[in-house]
Amino acid sequence: MSINVLVIGSGAREHAICKSVKKSLIKNKIFCFASNYNPGIANICNNIFVGDLNDKKSILKYALDKNIKIAIVGPENPLEIGISDLLINEKILVVGPKKNLAQLETSKIFTRELLKNYNINGCPEYKAFNKLNGVKKYLERLGNDYVVKYDGLAGGKGVKVSGDHLKSHKEAIKYCEKITKQNGKFIIEEKLHGEEFSLMSFTDGKNLKHMPVVQDHKRAFEGDKGPNTGGMGSYSCEDHLLPFLSKTNVDEAKSINNNIINALKNKFNDNYMGILYGGFILTDKGVKVIEYNARFGDPEVMNVLQILKSDFLEICLAICEQKLDNVEVEFKNQATVCKYAVPIGYPDNPIKGEKIDISKLKNQQNLFFGSLDEINGELIEAGSRTLAYVGVGKSLIEAEKISEESISSVKGPLFHRKDIGTNDLILNKINKVRLLKK
Repeated sequence: MSINVLVIGSGAREHAICKSVKKSLIKNKIFCFASNYNPGIANICNNIFVGDLNDKKSILKYALDKNIKIAIVGPENPLEIGISDLLINEKILVVGPKKNLAQLETSKIFTRELLKNYNINGCPEYKAFNKLNGVKKYLERLGNDYVVKYDGLAGGKGVKVSGDHLKSHKEAIKYCEKITKQNGKFIIEEKLHGEEFSLMSFTDGKNLKHMPVVQDHKRAFEGDKGPNTGGMGSYSCEDHLLPFLSKTNVDEAKSINNNIINALKNKFNDNYMGILYGGFILTDKGVKVIEYNARFGDPEVMNVLQILKSDFLEICLAICEQKLDNVEVEFKNQATVCKYAVPIGYPDNPIKGEKIDISKLKNQQNLFFGSLDEINGELIEAGSRTLAYVGVGKSLIEAEKISEESISSVKGPLFHRKDIGTNDLILNKINKVRLLKK
């Protein structure tokens, strides 16, 4: 008997999810509700439907029409509008938390207050605002090290950092004013210095099974320079740590993830079922929480799923049936390096409509399609992160070499960060952490 699986979303993250579902020993058919036609996903799925990811009634109708047993939610927007609640009401299993619980990602204020009210480690100093009263005074208190965060989803563009985006308190107040004019809320918090890392965990609301830690690279250009992006690539190590992290640091992050799940259960008397993504930073004062996401990270999902030994669909079913403690979740002791090829001009002014040629790429099993279209049998850039390749090896050096050779063989008006996973970049990160400790 085959089960029908719905994947919601259509980027490289969802391509990775579809590939992992396809590998399952549990017989399945994959259906995709997509925001755009992704040829990589279309090749795997039984059916791909292009619609509006913010239209939960359309997603529900598609799920019912296709007799879906389990849905896996890729991006954050459907979670914010309560797609999980709607599908669960129709007895469809969902990997993705309900709307209340997804506030962990959709509201910065909610998450900071959860950390504070439940005495969970890792919360930076912050203050929430819905008007300008007290903003000037709080900025003066923090000095030149502060971050202003819009309280809601803004596609990664709601966070403004002093020095990078805001050159003075005057500019910061102007940004706060812009938010309040739109009846928005925001937080101002201390700027954290250190090295960032991601820890994602599978959870059924009671149990957590942690994935290997990964480091993403947000900056567009080599040497961690240039504007922020959705992520230019990421790496993980064969020992499931990172070169600048100790086991104690990772255990600290795992403990914070565990405490978050317990706090949510206590607050809502409901189980958070899905992927818990903790965005952390190692500082001179230990591990701190930057943010939480309520779904897989992109590109980090490609690193972890490429080395997952266990059956992904079995894990997903165990999450929804609250039997995660009965399932083995194992990862291979291999290193991974993911590199994104993006259009020239990305992220500020990306070119679109140009052809991409992947015919010289030998192993396409580790290739993931992002923002591209297929027109008359040809792959065409669609303006955002185009495609990603994951090199897998016994060591970081081996994985990086495979990733670099492979992504370089893709032809078209693209660029990628050659330095992700390289010795030079890793040494810079190790030295940065050493200096923090002095």
